[in-house]
Amino acid sequence: MLGHTTRSLFHVREYAMSSIINAVHTAVSGLNSQSHAFSDLSNNIANSQTNGYKASTTSFEDYVTNNSLASDGESLSDSVVATTRQHNDNQGMVTTSTNSTALAISGNGFFNVVQATGQSNDSTPVLGTQQYYTRNGDFSQDKNGYLVNTSGYYLEGYNVNASTGTLSTTLNPIQVPSTIKFQPTESTKLTLTGQIGSTATSSGGSATTSATAYDSKGNAQTVSLNWTQVDATTWTVSNPNDATNSATVKFDSSTGAIASVNGQTQASGSTASFEYDGAPQNMTVSLGTIGGTSGVSLATDGSTPTGVTGVSDSVTTGTFSGISMQTDGSVMATFDNGYSQLVAKIPLTTFADPNSLSPQNGQAYTATSQSGTPQINAVNTNGAGTLSTASVEESTTDLTGDLSKLIVAQQAYGANTKVVSTADQLLQTTLAMIQ
Repeated sequence: MLGHTTRSLFHVREYAMSSIINAVHTAVSGLNSQSHAFSDLSNNIANSQTNGYKASTTSFEDYVTNNSLASDGESLSDSVVATTRQHNDNQGMVTTSTNSTALAISGNGFFNVVQATGQSNDSTPVLGTQQYYTRNGDFSQDKNGYLVNTSGYYLEGYNVNASTGTLSTTLNPIQVPSTIKFQPTESTKLTLTGQIGSTATSSGGSATTSATAYDSKGNAQTVSLNWTQVDATTWTVSNPNDATNSATVKFDSSTGAIASVNGQTQASGSTASFEYDGAPQNMTVSLGTIGGTSGVSLATDGSTPTGVTGVSDSVTTGTFSGISMQTDGSVMATFDNGYSQLVAKIPLTTFADPNSLSPQNGQAYTATSQSGTPQINAVNTNGAGTLSTASVEESTTDLTGDLSKLIVAQQAYGANTKVVSTADQLLQTTLAMIQ
């Protein structure tokens, strides 16, 4: 009878010890999981002031194993595991910044950025080819004119070709050096001045006026106008490439002032002009004013005409003074003449699942197979968000909520340690059962 009792006690002890050890393993997994949660929470709290930071949460999952000691194939919960869940699609609060080149995204999308892998002999950065994405738009210019955020990532965009004035179709780091040249503005008006013709009564006189105009890309073009005498006080000015694009100008025989254009009666002092159609673009040709001699006039009293010269309204000089950012993603170079010119365009990249991006140092990410293929879009098109200038996107950390969760994690951790200590006591008791 004693032998049977002893065997029963051994069986009970074996079952009890197995259960207690299983509980210890479960409690240890609980300790590890709460430590994981504590790490996630501490990271969120530490980055509560980090621009563009996306707070993460901790998800818990239980693991169930078929235990041979469980009756009827019942499953026992053996452990728990914690995983970090990213929330890159959460919108942070957009706040105004004193940095005029800072940008904040509202909605979907990331800035395209690259990292420097070193420096060349002249201290310019050597940029890597690995593509990164970030929401940290706190950009400023470095000594070489590159736009770099506070984490050291270089902003990419479509740069304007200085020679052709067209936007590139490939992404490259945006650089606006202080030596950038001002591109002459497009000519819209030619102003003519000087004297034409003579008081001769015969027709057949001719002259040519040449002027420099600038096209939309800032390239200089020579524009010519032909003058043909009709009679002693009437001349025709025309486009040499299109004789029908012309104007007939009648002058006052005594003063030499313009009397009319194309036979139209106009009040004294009104504008005398005609529309030039052709290369490099259509322009207004100002001849002066009706009754005035400050523009084109007729030489009188047998004086020798000075000839007619022309000048365009293009602004041709300017000194670089800085850059400005626009809400459509345009990066503009500003000049001391009050003009600004496009030097680059910033796109935004979207993903089918931004929460599956791989996190990197400095609030940056790389694409993964789970995140989907990067889709590069213009700002505010095809699902891409909008931009706010002189603004930054704040961290999405909920400081109050995370501090509350920290307390819960602390209590859960303490409870798991209590399970371990209790299991130790139960093991000591079980081992002493048949001693």
